[in-house]
Amino acid sequence: MDAQTAQTVITADSFNFVNLFLSADLVVKGVIIFLGLASLWSWAVIVDKFIRISALNAEANRFEDKVGSGRPLEEVAAEAGPNAKHPLPRLLNAALREWRETRAKNAQMGDTQTALLIQRIDRVLDSHIARESSKVEDGLGSLAIVATASPFIGLFGTVWGIMHAFQGIAIAKNTSLAVVAPAIAEALFATAIGLAAAIPAYIAFNKFSTDAGKFGARLEGFADDLSTAIQRRLAERV
Repeated sequence: MDAQTAQTVITADSFNFVNLFLSADLVVKGVIIFLGLASLWSWAVIVDKFIRISALNAEANRFEDKVGSGRPLEEVAAEAGPNAKHPLPRLLNAALREWRETRAKNAQMGDTQTALLIQRIDRVLDSHIARESSKVEDGLGSLAIVATASPFIGLFGTVWGIMHAFQGIAIAKNTSLAVVAPAIAEALFATAIGLAAAIPAYIAFNKFSTDAGKFGARLEGFADDLSTAIQRRLAERV
């Protein structure tokens, strides 16, 4: 096909996304499909993490207001229930459970027993914080993979497509831009899809990593306040 014939065939519609995909090489099509699925998966994770973290912070605000209202901790814990879904009530229940079990075994507690109780409560709270922080971070690994791997996968598709284009040029023995442009555009389309998948995933990964870190720090702060309140209560009973 000579340049004049190519120019009569190629139109602006030849460069829209659908036609670029349909006319691409099988390998490039596979790359584009894979990147499209990766992008859909990352967006599903993004929406899920946004809803979950927003809900966690909103519920944490309400629960902290209850704890800070001056009501007895036992009353707040009973209101939340033994099978609370939010991390903060679970921390409170775990600390009070350790407190009750120790008090049931030792009606009169000396300084050594009091220190051991505080240490056990701190360990229990640290264990819960580690588990709850891990739950908040679920899904961030997949965002990191999409963010880092997608540009390279797209680049692979581009390199393969350009090699295929040069092969077509050599067979046609025609270096006219009208002959080269569609094949090059098909190849570059893979890079564009890779970047389209990677950029939102990268931004979301950084945002949600920061949010998860802040929520973990919030759990640690609540645990410190809870431990302080229990120490104060123990001091009053001495």
